[in-house]
Amino acid sequence: MMRLALSGLAALLLAVPALADDKAACAEGIAMIKAELARNPPEAALPRLKKALRVAEREQGEGEFDECLDAVGDAKRALKP
Repeated sequence: MMRLALSGLAALLLAVPALADDKAACAEGIAMIKAELARNPPEAALPRLKKALRVAEREQGEGEFDECLDAVGDAKRALKP
Protein backbone atom coordinates (compact mmCIF):
# COMPACT_ATOMS: atom_id res chain seq x y z
CA MET A 1 0.00 0.00 0.00
CA MET A 2 2.83 2.38 0.88
CA ARG A 3 4.51 1.65 -2.45
CA LEU A 4 1.34 2.63 -4.31
CA ALA A 5 1.09 5.90 -2.38
CA LEU A 6 4.72 6.73 -3.11
CA SER A 7 4.33 6.05 -6.82
CA GLY A 8 1.25 8.28 -6.91
CA LEU A 9 3.15 11.03 -5.13
CA ALA A 10 6.06 10.70 -7.56
CA ALA A 11 3.69 11.00 -10.53
CA LEU A 12 2.14 14.12 -9.00
CA LEU A 13 5.53 15.72 -8.41
CA LEU A 14 6.58 15.04 -11.98
CA ALA A 15 3.37 16.64 -13.30
CA VAL A 16 3.86 19.93 -11.43
CA PRO A 17 6.68 21.29 -13.67
CA ALA A 18 4.71 20.34 -16.78
CA LEU A 19 1.70 22.23 -15.42
CA ALA A 20 3.85 25.31 -14.82
CA ASP A 21 5.26 25.06 -18.35
CA ASP A 22 1.76 24.77 -19.82
CA LYS A 23 0.58 27.73 -17.73
CA ALA A 24 3.42 29.92 -19.03
CA ALA A 25 2.94 28.72 -22.62
CA CYS A 26 -0.78 29.46 -22.35
CA ALA A 27 -0.11 33.05 -21.23
CA GLU A 28 2.45 33.50 -24.03
CA GLY A 29 0.01 32.09 -26.55
CA ILE A 30 -2.74 34.47 -25.47
CA ALA A 31 -0.31 37.38 -25.80
CA MET A 32 0.63 36.17 -29.29
CA ILE A 33 -3.02 35.99 -30.38
CA LYS A 34 -3.68 39.51 -29.05
CA ALA A 35 -0.61 40.81 -30.89
CA GLU A 36 -1.75 39.19 -34.14
CA LEU A 37 -5.21 40.68 -33.76
CA ALA A 38 -3.64 44.11 -33.25
CA ARG A 39 -1.70 43.71 -36.51
CA ASN A 40 -4.91 43.48 -38.57
CA PRO A 41 -4.74 39.86 -39.73
CA PRO A 42 -6.25 38.64 -43.00
CA GLU A 43 -10.05 38.85 -42.98
CA ALA A 44 -10.35 35.08 -43.37
CA ALA A 45 -8.32 34.46 -40.19
CA LEU A 46 -10.07 37.04 -38.03
CA PRO A 47 -13.04 34.95 -36.79
CA ARG A 48 -10.80 31.97 -36.01
CA LEU A 49 -8.36 34.17 -34.09
CA LYS A 50 -11.14 35.80 -32.07
CA LYS A 51 -12.61 32.41 -31.22
CA ALA A 52 -9.20 31.00 -30.29
CA LEU A 53 -8.56 33.98 -28.01
CA ARG A 54 -11.96 33.61 -26.33
CA VAL A 55 -11.44 29.89 -25.75
CA ALA A 56 -7.82 30.28 -24.60
CA GLU A 57 -8.73 32.96 -22.08
CA ARG A 58 -11.65 30.89 -20.76
CA GLU A 59 -9.50 27.79 -20.38
CA GLN A 60 -6.74 29.81 -18.71
CA GLY A 61 -9.29 31.07 -16.19
CA GLU A 62 -10.44 27.51 -15.53
CA GLY A 63 -6.86 26.29 -15.11
CA GLU A 64 -7.19 23.98 -18.13
CA PHE A 65 -3.85 24.93 -19.66
CA ASP A 66 -3.67 21.98 -22.05
CA GLU A 67 -6.97 23.07 -23.59
CA CYS A 68 -5.70 26.65 -23.70
CA LEU A 69 -2.72 25.40 -25.70
CA ASP A 70 -5.10 23.63 -28.08
CA ALA A 71 -6.79 26.98 -28.74
CA VAL A 72 -3.41 28.65 -29.24
CA GLY A 73 -2.58 25.93 -31.77
CA ASP A 74 -5.84 26.71 -33.59
CA ALA A 75 -4.80 30.37 -33.78
CA LYS A 76 -1.39 29.47 -35.18
CA ARG A 77 -2.99 27.27 -37.83
CA ALA A 78 -5.35 30.12 -38.77
CA LEU A 79 -2.35 32.33 -39.48
CA LYS A 80 -0.62 29.91 -41.83
CA PRO A 81 -1.03 30.73 -45.53
